[in-house]
This record gives sequence, structure tokens and C-alpha cells, in this order.
Amino acid sequence: MIDNYEILENGLIKQLEFISKIQEYNFQYVDERYNKYGDKGPQMAGLRFGYLLGILGFTPESILDVGYGNGDFLKVCKQGVDKCYGNDISEYPVPNGVEFVKDITENFYEVISMFDVLEHFEDISFVKNLKCDYVYISLPWCHNFSDEWFENWKHRRPDEHLWHFNQKSIEKFFNEMGFDMVVYSDIEDTIRKPSDEHPNILTCIFKKGKS
Repeated sequence: MIDNYEILENGLIKQLEFISKIQEYNFQYVDERYNKYGDKGPQMAGLRFGYLLGILGFTPESILDVGYGNGDFLKVCKQGVDKCYGNDISEYPVPNGVEFVKDITENFYEVISMFDVLEHFEDISFVKNLKCDYVYISLPWCHNFSDEWFENWKHRRPDEHLWHFNQKSIEKFFNEMGFDMVVYSDIEDTIRKPSDEHPNILTCIFKKGKS
């Protein structure tokens, strides 16, 4: 493993020392990063929502989107989900009809979604405290073929992406947190196309296990 990274027993790759960039995730960051994509943002939101409904086989009554960005996904959710909630560290407003949530572990939501979010947290053990039936995530798919591959990987992004996952390590981690994997795929690659022949974005749905 390259310097300043460690592979944990469950297979997760963790950056050891970092200078947090959390203060950069402000209104301007969201506006410049997400609103430049034009139609791709709503298309991705529709793809994500359709995939969720297809896997679940029903429309959830409530959903919390953690790290909602510019709110594209929540705008789509509002068309079918009765109760929609959002959490983000930026000051970008939630869409109309969506309630902002400060503490993501306080209340129950049928589904909690996190797209390109989990890898930014300094401590990801909060997952065990989530009150929900399902967790729905997407994040960069780290194949870690070699130290050279990892060092030059476009998604490594030191001090911003603090954790790296593949389908095996993310399943082991969520098992440790009390969730079982329902499905994983690279469905977002239909829009977020990989730069090589390997899957680019890992999408997973987990179900809360029986306690």
C-alpha cells in the first residue's frame, strides 16, 4: 500500500493523515460542481430513483438524502415519495416541499440515500446508528489492482476521499454495521462512463438486518 494509506481487515482502504476539505463544501462548491452538468443531473436523479423502485418493488413512504448537493434527486423523489428529507453541510437550500434534517441518526426513514458521500466522512461508523429499513449508496469503485494503479486513480483525491471501497469491502463493512446487501451494480456507468474497461461507480442497496 502506498504511503499514508492502510488496508483494514475488512478490506476498506483508509487515508491515515489528512487536512480536511470539509469547509470547501459550501454553496459556491455545490453551485459550480453540480449545476454545470445541465440535463445530466436530472437524468442521473431519475436513474437513481428508478433503480431504487425497481429493486424494492414499491415506493417508500419516506426518504432522507444525505449530501443532497443541488437537490436533483430529492426533486425526483418528491414526485412519488410522501415524506422527503435532506441533509447537507453546504448552505444550498433543500427543494420546495423537502424538510432539512440536521441530525441524520435521530429519526427513522424508510430509505436513507448517500450518493458520492460516504467516502468523505472522517468517521464512517455512524452507519450503525442510522434508523432505516434501507441504505442506498453510490461511490467510486476502487479495484486497487496495484499500488501504481491506486496512486494514479482519478478518484483517489487525497484529503477529500478518505475511504475507498469495492463490492466485497463495502459489503463486509455494512455487515459490521448491521446491514445486509440486497444488490450491487455499476448502473451509474451508463451516464458516468468509465475511462477504461473496469466499472467506475459502485451502487449498493442494503437492508437493515434483524437484531
